Amino acid sequence: MTTGIRTVADARQRAFEHPQVQDYWKAVDCGFAQVADVFEECIYDALTSLHKDEMAAYVEAARLLGKLGRGAEPMLVFLQEWPSVAQSVGPGALEPVVLFIKAMQKSPNGKAITPFLQTLAAVARRLQSAEQIENYLDVARELMVRTTGSIHGHHSTFPSPGLPHLFEQAPFLLNLLPLGGLKNWVDYGIRNYSHHPERQEEYFGLKLADSKAVMQRERRGTLFADVERQLDLYLRALWQDGDQLVPYSTAFDELRKPIPYFDSRGLRVPDVFEDAGQIGGIDRYRAVLAHMVGHRKWSTPQIADNWSPFQRMAVEFFEDCRIETLLCRAYPGLRRIFLALHPKPVEEACDPATTSCLRHRLAMLSRAFLDAAHGYRDAELNLVVARFHALLQDGPSNTAEMASLALAYVAKTRRQSDQLAKVHFDDTVIDYRDDNRHLWQFIEDSDDEDFFDDPDKKLAKESEIVGLPPRHYPEWDHHTKTYRPDWTSVYEALHPSGNPADIDKLLEKHAALAKQLKRLLDLLKPQDKVRIRYQEEGSELDLDVALRALVDFKGGATPDPRINMSHRTDGRNIAVMLLVDQSESLHQKVGAGETAQSILELSQEAVSLLAWAIDRLGDPLAIAGFHSNTRHEVRYQHIKGFSERWDDTVKARVAAMDAGYSTRMGAALRHAGHYLGARKADKRILLVLTDGEPADIDVTDPEHLRADTKKAVEELDTKGITTFCLSLDPKADEYVREIFGNRFRVLDRIERLPEQLPMLYLSLTK
Repeated sequence: MTTGIRTVADARQRAFEHPQVQDYWKAVDCGFAQVADVFEECIYDALTSLHKDEMAAYVEAARLLGKLGRGAEPMLVFLQEWPSVAQSVGPGALEPVVLFIKAMQKSPNGKAITPFLQTLAAVARRLQSAEQIENYLDVARELMVRTTGSIHGHHSTFPSPGLPHLFEQAPFLLNLLPLGGLKNWVDYGIRNYSHHPERQEEYFGLKLADSKAVMQRERRGTLFADVERQLDLYLRALWQDGDQLVPYSTAFDELRKPIPYFDSRGLRVPDVFEDAGQIGGIDRYRAVLAHMVGHRKWSTPQIADNWSPFQRMAVEFFEDCRIETLLCRAYPGLRRIFLALHPKPVEEACDPATTSCLRHRLAMLSRAFLDAAHGYRDAELNLVVARFHALLQDGPSNTAEMASLALAYVAKTRRQSDQLAKVHFDDTVIDYRDDNRHLWQFIEDSDDEDFFDDPDKKLAKESEIVGLPPRHYPEWDHHTKTYRPDWTSVYEALHPSGNPADIDKLLEKHAALAKQLKRLLDLLKPQDKVRIRYQEEGSELDLDVALRALVDFKGGATPDPRINMSHRTDGRNIAVMLLVDQSESLHQKVGAGETAQSILELSQEAVSLLAWAIDRLGDPLAIAGFHSNTRHEVRYQHIKGFSERWDDTVKARVAAMDAGYSTRMGAALRHAGHYLGARKADKRILLVLTDGEPADIDVTDPEHLRADTKKAVEELDTKGITTFCLSLDPKADEYVREIFGNRFRVLDRIERLPEQLPMLYLSLTK
């Protein structure tokens, strides 16, 4: 107790060094050591946003929160978050917020005060006005009043189950819904789940199907799903383009919103478009599609290895304007839509003394190319506009000519300030244009930071990915408790081949273990075989049929070629998929000295012994390896199919096993489950061999891929697939139980892997 008092006293002494902070500290009348440690910093932050009289109300509200009897957390959160709220909606929202907090405190819902304050700043950034904040509080108050429980008509005795969950989900919901839509969504939850506390928690936590369905129904703007057929007909009728339209979600990537693009798999567009002034959502879709179709028709890729990012940006602006000029010639009505959606930058809006103005100059130029009444006075701008239209006067021109004109413009107007870190973005974003990835070819991988940062530009070349078109899978977001649709791209291919003799040497190395396994296999091997006769190819000669065929042949008749037979097991119906992690960490050595082996080599030995053992048992077995290079490239390689025998072809693939990249396990599990789920078997087992936790280079939160892998395991459980993990990571106990439950084994001595993997299989299937 003495230590806590001393901490508060020391903090007070530090705060008293500045008279103004001292006055505020006295006014807040706080005894929490945690608040004392950050109080001065919070006050200085608030002074940059609030006036003197607003500061008094701010401190008084903090004092009130400190006297609620709910510890230091509500007061800490308020002191840190309110300046941001005030910047977004103004100080006028403080009084209704305080009144709402008092109402929660008087009811049994006091524990919801902290989650309310924690998300208030994010909510304010979406609503942008004090009036909207009051409407938001009305929605929350309605939920609180109508779902706070009572017993036998007496006073309220238990809190609203859904209220804290509403506050936690509010920033996400308001990214998708207007306030009216949020109110309708909350009203639905109250009507249907007010008397079911557990279901109410799930509804407001976005865990129920109808919760997500109602949210989708209330989304603002024009939904792609509602106009997909119209847009498809629009493409076919006006542009003779029947390519697939693929929507992407706008509910994620708040910092870097995805923008339209097209590739070999289709035209990518947002799943919802809001109206923009007089331009409806469907017209915004039409503008986006027309622009992309124009690029597909008239643009040609340029080799850009020697061009700077500024030069490429200029070429993109010029080429975009050429395409739109040609589109307007074909369909003049498009000009009205383009001009309504195109920003019109103010000529003097950017200060070149302090800001990089290249984007501003290019946006003005883009507007001038399309709008004859642009009104800009800059002589160089008007000269380039004249040259642009002269190039297009006699025909469509081409991308190379636009590139030359753009590079000449950049060279002539270049300023030293264009290199400044502060960039002018106001009225420069033209959101109906695609990302222009199709314009560029790189002979060598770019070391440009923008190239690596763009989430839609893969680190690997497309030519390196050989195989079938990608299969897209969702990924679980543990923060929002929702799926990110079509988030990962899984590329599958047949594994390259090596030398099968290398695998034979490995099996000879483990000859003693193989003999031991053979004895066990003979005990487990089912005896109830069923003979399948009349086979052109089989494991044995069917003597009766062969003799009849010989008699027919000698007598001049055509013999029956089906002289073989085979056997199938009739008492053991098991299908097994072995999924091998082939990430970079498999190159690590185990042990020391010249005899030290890599984890990859031990994995090859273990997989070989397992495949040999299962082949002797007759169980269907498939083997696949996986690794990932961001969510855009999860590589899934087939090593052995269910119908393939353990022969030199499969041995050659095992011999060629290699390691690289990362471990996006959830996507690989879903893809393996896709194949294993199609097998008709009494028991289906997905056996995962890995040396580390799920991870990838585009994910910074380690919990994200763990949660997604856990969700993938749960999905497989619902399909009747048993997932078991054999982990080679000594630290796996920290996370593997969370993902796989009790179905895992951690192998502390990795050198025993060749022995343990077949034994594990036998114990799982006996």
